[in-house]
Amino acid sequence: MNELKVLILDDESRITEKLKYHLEKRSFKVYTANTPKEGLSVLEEERPGVLILDVMLPGMNGLDILEKVKVEYPNLEIIMISGYGDMDMVIQAMRKGASDFIRKPFQIMDIQLAIERTEKFLFMQSKLEAAEDRGFLVSKELESLIEKDFVGDSPQIKKVLKMALKAAEDGDVNVLVTGENGTGKEIISRIIHFGSPRKKQVFAPVNSSAIPATLLESEFFGHTKGAFTDAREEKKGYFELANKGTLFLDEIADMPFALQAKLLRAIEENRIKRVGSNIEIPVDVRIISATNKNIEQLIEEQKFRIDLFHRINTIEINIPPLRERKEDILPLLNHFVKSIAKKKGKSIPGISDELVQKLRHYHFPGNVRELRNMVERAMILSDNVTLMPDDFLIKEDSNPKTERIVSSTGLNIDDHEKHLIEQALKESDLNQTKAAVLLGISRDAMKRKIKKFGIEIIKDMQ
Repeated sequence: MNELKVLILDDESRITEKLKYHLEKRSFKVYTANTPKEGLSVLEEERPGVLILDVMLPGMNGLDILEKVKVEYPNLEIIMISGYGDMDMVIQAMRKGASDFIRKPFQIMDIQLAIERTEKFLFMQSKLEAAEDRGFLVSKELESLIEKDFVGDSPQIKKVLKMALKAAEDGDVNVLVTGENGTGKEIISRIIHFGSPRKKQVFAPVNSSAIPATLLESEFFGHTKGAFTDAREEKKGYFELANKGTLFLDEIADMPFALQAKLLRAIEENRIKRVGSNIEIPVDVRIISATNKNIEQLIEEQKFRIDLFHRINTIEINIPPLRERKEDILPLLNHFVKSIAKKKGKSIPGISDELVQKLRHYHFPGNVRELRNMVERAMILSDNVTLMPDDFLIKEDSNPKTERIVSSTGLNIDDHEKHLIEQALKESDLNQTKAAVLLGISRDAMKRKIKKFGIEIIKDMQ
């Protein structure tokens, strides 16, 4: 009931398969067809809610299929795609009942956003809003709209969730989510969006490091036709596509310095200019950013603008690494075992105490994402009715710092951790940010450990 069925009808299999792959990652149930006959058959059998329909098809024009399908399935949402569409074709498609028209070549997010604008998608969201709370870490509504891997019993993760839900109450405040890779920064960002007054609008995720530097400005702000060599048509940027919704800027620390000033201006003024145009376009976008890097260190190195940092950092939510919240390992393990067993149609195996102990002594450099991959691998390869330590490939010395922290004072973890922190502070001249970098932890984690061990930071007076 929570999955929206989508049918992609295009004669190019590479397009249908690529779209299927990416849309299934966004929790849509996707079917594909490469001929009109095949597509109409799937329509009759599966009754999808959304049809992505190419205009140019073998033996039958997509506009004719559109007209035929809207008669037989009047509630079906149809998104037309074409590499040849002029304005007359767009108008014709809309008059015949299309809900959107996207020109090729397009980005995957263009299709995703088009689906999320349909009445069918919004209707399913409204049904989820009426569902009762399951008593999980998040409500049934949020659990249905985000990836369901945000699980835990630790005080740290409950504090993170409390901050996220508090930030969600304000639909405008900008949030910076920090934490190592694999801790769940995008999941928390989705919780903030879907728990906010903007929840019926678009959540647009953008990886700031995955876009070529030469295209960044065009991707964020759009461009006019002829603005540069390959600008053959007018295009909206991420700010316009996410208008009224949330723009999630992943890997924000990797954004080129030159673009940071333009991003800051857009956030401050709520206006953007497309590349090649002097016309200002008003936008209403909530910014959630994420990074696994120490931005304060980048500011010191003049690689990140301090004014942009303060603009995106009204509220900062730091997700501690899994090694700092070992009590979350067992609930996460139970969750992954059940969800993967359901996904693969397998019986749910037991979990041995020896396995739990082994995992609790592991460093988890890849955090929650690494644990999930471990579980999936074990459940594919193991024939045991109970998961055992040997089913999990774990390097005994997962933390290369281990050799350096063992000394003649014994093997007490707290003693060595305190010693490491004091040593890092000494080497960094009591600069907590630099000390955190030396230790490979966040500045917030550094502050917590200084408080935990009662370490006094007093610089000698000259």
